[in-house]
Amino acid sequence: MKVAIVTVDGKTIGQHFGRSPYYTICTIENQEVVKKEVIERGTGHFAKNQQNQNHNHDHDNTKGHGFGADNDQKHDEMAQEIGDCQILIAGGMGRGAYQRFFMNGINVIMTDERDIDTAVQRYIDGNLPNLFNELTH
Repeated sequence: MKVAIVTVDGKTIGQHFGRSPYYTICTIENQEVVKKEVIERGTGHFAKNQQNQNHNHDHDNTKGHGFGADNDQKHDEMAQEIGDCQILIAGGMGRGAYQRFFMNGINVIMTDERDIDTAVQRYIDGNLPNLFNELTH
């Protein structure tokens, strides 16, 4: 199993999914992390290939931030970037992104845990709660 964690520094969990420039990818086998790597994101607000593009949000005011065709496409691209991961851990993200990851087969866990290693171990141990309702914006 692979778990992706958004991060700004490879050590702590990014508190805003779209503004975290890296993923830490942990491969878990037999209840232990056997591989850990930090990769640069190709999508998101601060990803290199996004820097010269306009930051437009297609807001559907009936649903909230991060919904609409333009955002669906962007969120699908973000999900494809970590398509070999089953879990994504983040400090927070909008409901639109959360929904699109789920639709792409990636379960999102939003947490107030800051340390990546602690969060992954808590996930392995089965005691990393998903704070989705408290942390979505």
